[in-house]
Amino acid sequence: MSFLEDFEKTLAEKCRQNEPPFCQAACPFHLEIRDLEEKWKKGRFNAAYRTYQNTVGFPGIVAKLCGRPCERACVRARIDAPVSLGLLEEATVRLAKRKTPNAYNLPSKGRKIAIVGGGLSGLGCALRLCNKKYEVTVFEREEVPGGRGRAQMDAQEFDREIQNQFQFEAPAWRLGQEVTSLEALREEFEAIYVATGPGGADFGLKADAGGAFATTTPGVFMGGGLTGSDPMTALADGLDASHAIERFLKTGGMNEPHQRKGTLLELNESLIEKKEPVLPADPAGYTAEEAMQEIARCERCSCDACMKACDLMRTFEKTPRRIWEEVYITIRPGTLSRDGTWATRLIATCDQCGLCKAVCPQKIDLGEFFLESRRAMHDKGAMPWPYHDFWLRDMEFSAKEAKVCRRPKGKETSEYAFFPGCQMAGSDERYVTKTYEWLLSKKPDTAMWMTCCGAPAEWAADQTRYQAYLDTLKAEWRELGEPTVIFACANCRKLFKQYLPEIPGVFLPEVMEEWGIEPAAPEEGAEFAETYAVFDPCTSREFPELQDSVRRLMDAHGLKRESLRYEKEKARCCGYGGHIGIAASAYTRRVAHLRSEESARPYLTYCVNCRESFAGQEKEVIHFLDWIFGINGGRRPPATVTEKRSRRLAAKKRLLEIFWQETVKEEARMQLEVTKELERKLSDSQILVQDMEEVIAHCEKEQAGALDPETGHVIGHLKIQNITYWAEYEALEGGGYRLWNGYSHRMNLEGE
Repeated sequence: MSFLEDFEKTLAEKCRQNEPPFCQAACPFHLEIRDLEEKWKKGRFNAAYRTYQNTVGFPGIVAKLCGRPCERACVRARIDAPVSLGLLEEATVRLAKRKTPNAYNLPSKGRKIAIVGGGLSGLGCALRLCNKKYEVTVFEREEVPGGRGRAQMDAQEFDREIQNQFQFEAPAWRLGQEVTSLEALREEFEAIYVATGPGGADFGLKADAGGAFATTTPGVFMGGGLTGSDPMTALADGLDASHAIERFLKTGGMNEPHQRKGTLLELNESLIEKKEPVLPADPAGYTAEEAMQEIARCERCSCDACMKACDLMRTFEKTPRRIWEEVYITIRPGTLSRDGTWATRLIATCDQCGLCKAVCPQKIDLGEFFLESRRAMHDKGAMPWPYHDFWLRDMEFSAKEAKVCRRPKGKETSEYAFFPGCQMAGSDERYVTKTYEWLLSKKPDTAMWMTCCGAPAEWAADQTRYQAYLDTLKAEWRELGEPTVIFACANCRKLFKQYLPEIPGVFLPEVMEEWGIEPAAPEEGAEFAETYAVFDPCTSREFPELQDSVRRLMDAHGLKRESLRYEKEKARCCGYGGHIGIAASAYTRRVAHLRSEESARPYLTYCVNCRESFAGQEKEVIHFLDWIFGINGGRRPPATVTEKRSRRLAAKKRLLEIFWQETVKEEARMQLEVTKELERKLSDSQILVQDMEEVIAHCEKEQAGALDPETGHVIGHLKIQNITYWAEYEALEGGGYRLWNGYSHRMNLEGE
């Protein structure tokens, strides 16, 4: 389970999710602009004022005097113009209707504290301690409090703000009384805050680096202008020093943690769109409407690139930290049975697209974390097998019944081998046969290697099965003469590169570009658009050479193209990856729908699974090879899982007949009538018509079905590997059967 701890350490050390935005980091009060932004954009100025008041202490003073370091730090300052936070704060003070501070009807704590200096820092400290009902005495040598702050704005306005914020508090004011020594105060008061301002008396105090605002004298703290702070930072010092003093009174310790300065936040500024600043029409400042328009320019800066990019995190509103927590209690539950299932479906919903790592400034790989989590769940027998059962069976089919692994006749070795993957022929067998015919015309010794790359075992986290499969692939490659493999699928190439690095590879579009190919004229009925939006499969992000070769071929042969917002290194999943269709079918459909709506243009993609996903959304889409060979056009519906099986067998049959002059004898099939609508419904649940045939054959042989007297239909079931399949059918008078319905579940029935 070490990967859990390793990932937690990675999050703790690298994840910037909880880093403050640039404006907040620059603000001496660490004002949470994201909290204010929520209130400002809704015009909730009373609520915004309360947040502002609770943070800065004296909002009427800060809004006037603050030098606005937040605006200088704003990311928009480098793009168009900073968000006018100063004007927004002024508008908050002006537009708020309720400015009376909270009245805390609490008994006195009976602890006496002295504040030496009645400037902004001393006032801030006094206000916070009075709020908590400590007995505070403020010593100020001048006849009025305020220090530097009072001299920088209208005195009457300044005094009104002080009176307003202290209206429910009663510190003892010792105005016109200069403190010359702390000895007497230390005898009378339990804690002292010295804030005598720039050049003020420091009473020989020395700062103690072991605590915020602490001195080496127990119970005595200092801050504000005395320690070099400007007026606003001095006020913030006083507000923060109240926490250090309270900590001392409660624990006797002077070690209040220092507040970390700055931020480690990183943003990709190239992704931020320009937005013109909103200027107030009236010199008095923003109206409510203008303020709401201006705050709309705020980017809410946070390290949330993964959450913005990742469909899973965005849909389920889960942060990396939250994901880790839920996965942890699933894999290592605090139960005696150790059968936690909290995040099982979440673990199985990651489509392994790799986008989270690509957009993360720290390259944190949540996809690998999810895959490792699947492996942990598989190893303890807790990963639901229905999530991957169909695809593991399909992998076996690809590696046996539908496999072709041969060199051309008369060739002892092959320089190249074409690896179309297991799904390409399932969409259209001509993708494979026409491509292989063209490859042979250029390189007559090219081998045919049609099988599965093993992705189902990898995604099912069955490491033992996958390793055995990789050993088989390696042996087949050596049998072919260790050729360079021409990949048609980016995911196949990715897995080979990761697990079989000794096998050299190149992509089909690269080969077509290098060897020279002329797109064929469209066949009858195949219509193509003038312009396509190029949809990059998510696994192509690791192979920019593939992405570029497709675009260069389009440009070279006059096929116009447009870019999608998320392309190349930011390519997003179409919903197919990770075989998440069973674990999260609604989510899969949503992802496919979102991708299909990213452009009104028809799509051109070079991943057959992307083509099938978008065709399922009724999106006009062509595969790269449709255009190359002039076939199909963009309105072809997706293939059902049954059609895919049939087409793969047809591709094998055609290959053997054309290139090896072998006749493949087709096995006799049950005569079963199935409507196209029902076949599509079965396909959505990953049920093959052949599964239904097995159920019917079993029921007829064993007389195991139940007859429905009202319909005359037989209802029966059969467990095939891990899944129990049910069929509702009737026997036809002339022979054969008609299927009326079918479904599957993971229930084990007694006696099976």
